[in-house]
Amino acid sequence: MNILLFIDKLKLACQKRWGKQPQKKRCYAAWTAKGHVKEPLVSFVIQSHDKSLQVCHILPTLRRVPQSEIVVIDDGSALEHTQRLAAALTGANEFLVRANDLYENITYDKCLRFANGKYVCLLQDDDELPGTAWVDEAVRHFEQHPAMVILGGCDGRRVRFCEMEGRKTYTSEEMSEGDFSFVMSVNRAPMWINRALFRTHLHHIDYRFAPFQSDDYELCMRAWMLGLQVGWYRLHFESLSPGGMRLYNSAFTREMTERNAAILYDLYADKEEEIMRRVGEAKEEMRGA
Repeated sequence: MNILLFIDKLKLACQKRWGKQPQKKRCYAAWTAKGHVKEPLVSFVIQSHDKSLQVCHILPTLRRVPQSEIVVIDDGSALEHTQRLAAALTGANEFLVRANDLYENITYDKCLRFANGKYVCLLQDDDELPGTAWVDEAVRHFEQHPAMVILGGCDGRRVRFCEMEGRKTYTSEEMSEGDFSFVMSVNRAPMWINRALFRTHLHHIDYRFAPFQSDDYELCMRAWMLGLQVGWYRLHFESLSPGGMRLYNSAFTREMTERNAAILYDLYADKEEEIMRRVGEAKEEMRGA
């Protein structure tokens, strides 16, 4: 046995025998007073790497949203950032999930199962939040469109599959309209998820795209093929700092873009027109409602 572990075992045994350790005053009433919300309406899941200052900056805004919980993914940050986040997340509905530089495909997927909110909002650590009205608006869109599993607030994109220099790849173009529209795909973040529909039909973010890149497009296309819907609403966050992928992983991002574009092509190039047909039908149904 490790010597430090053995010494600690002896110390605790002595404390138990002679009652030298003061008991913490714990009881059910004290636990209840913490105010844990078992079934929140909204879960905010924030992916973060070495940006604890930015996360701490937006926490007060997120705490103003009633019936919500906050999950921060500390993905391989330096110790100072982990310590700052641990000190800041003090609420009964605030959680810190530590991962070892796994990137967002895996960490978001894990935390979609960890979160309890009816609607889960996937965020990045460089998002500046414009108050809380955008949260109420997202919930309203989900209530109006019960088949919508994903709602994006960044870009609504139309993906076109093609080959360039012998490589399977794709291009994308903006297709969002007005203040809300159905779209082929959305970029993270923010990306809202109807958790019940996700768990019943989508189940997971595709690990074939790990560690990152194009898995958000794949999730959207899979949703359409399963008879669900993907929406976009007008919401443009300001940035608190340069994005992590560009800041830390520019060469890695290029590598993953090329690799995962080919995977996405193989999965959905032959389904592109069918997905666009379903997007068109959803738009027509909305106009006729």
